[in-house]
Amino acid sequence: MAVAELATLRDRLGDVLRRRETRYLDLLRRMVAINTFTDNPQGVEELGRLTARAFESLGFRAETVPAADRRYGPHLVLTREAPDPAAPRIGLVSHLDTVFSAEEERRHDFRWREDGDRIYGPGTVDIKGGTVVAYMMLDALCEAASEVLDAATWVVLLDSAEEQMAPDFGPLCLERLGTDHSVPGQTAACLVFEGGLMDADEAKAVVARKGMAVFLVETHGRASHAGAGHPRGANALLQMADVIRRIEGWTDYDHDLTFNVGVVYGGTVTNRVPHSAIAQVEMRTFRSDVYDDAMAKMKSLADFSTVRSALDDYPCSVTVEVVFECDPWPLNDDTDRLLKCWQEAGDELGIDVLAEDRGGLSDGNRLWRHFPTLDGLGPSGANAHCSEQSEDGSKEQEYATRSTFVPKALLNALAVARLLEQR
Repeated sequence: MAVAELATLRDRLGDVLRRRETRYLDLLRRMVAINTFTDNPQGVEELGRLTARAFESLGFRAETVPAADRRYGPHLVLTREAPDPAAPRIGLVSHLDTVFSAEEERRHDFRWREDGDRIYGPGTVDIKGGTVVAYMMLDALCEAASEVLDAATWVVLLDSAEEQMAPDFGPLCLERLGTDHSVPGQTAACLVFEGGLMDADEAKAVVARKGMAVFLVETHGRASHAGAGHPRGANALLQMADVIRRIEGWTDYDHDLTFNVGVVYGGTVTNRVPHSAIAQVEMRTFRSDVYDDAMAKMKSLADFSTVRSALDDYPCSVTVEVVFECDPWPLNDDTDRLLKCWQEAGDELGIDVLAEDRGGLSDGNRLWRHFPTLDGLGPSGANAHCSEQSEDGSKEQEYATRSTFVPKALLNALAVARLLEQR
């Protein structure tokens, strides 16, 4: 695309986005008004219906897919087919759920509230604001550059239980986007609309995320009377103390590896030597090799025993169960190629687009192996997952920055145009 053509496209798209900004934010306001706590499937489904109606005006067909875990609402898939069956696919990923129960929202008076450039409310940045930025991008393309919109098949995938990292959404994305890159219509990009930092002349795109595993660790000893039979006892809490010290010692900041023993409980009364204790442990790292090594270390605890009874040398034992696992999303060439498109689009807008590694998970962790993936494409904001506020400002509710919606949508639209031109 010639420089003059790109400038013209920039101006046309920007004009649409600025003229319709109030309408876009009204859509976000209606989304925020719906409680979409993951455990509120009715609210999640209601937001899905509102989202489907908005995208229908752009030619998207809606499909609801029941979650594998019926405690959760249905996932939502929105599809707009390209006129050419061989056109590439572009996946846009967001989610419907938030982490706030209706009772919590009432208790903290957490609702839509505008204060200067900040828009407060449940999901404003995580991630209803991201869904709206995706809609803005597509709406501007539909109005000002329909040839770009028609150059791809667009698939918007909205997870109903992302905050619980429900495992069935990843396979759903693979099914709808396809993994055979040798056939026409292969997926050119998977774009994730989690919030992304932005100020006047700088934006960040997420190119890597830590993987995470959660473990249930249990120590087993032998109970006995704490007074009359103390030598016979094998104290499971004492064994757990040694286990915790070993686990925390594996944290290695030089390799971005962290272990966190977050929950510990065991024992019942003080006059009994405890026979069991339980700990919940989280591990995170960016690198796949470090992740695999850390998993092996945790599993090696099954052979770890340091506490025995004084009477007959009865040994305590340890069991380890992996209760959740999500692989790292490391730096990779496919993501780097996408980032370059966003950086070139940023140059046209006077925005320096920087790469960001992020410690938290997103659906991108499950998708990067299969498709070129870029994250952090939603609006800027802060305090995701926070509902409390205080007069001294030490506690602030989640908010999105109003002034970043139009620039983020424009950046995304120009970058997608460049990406499709290169196909």
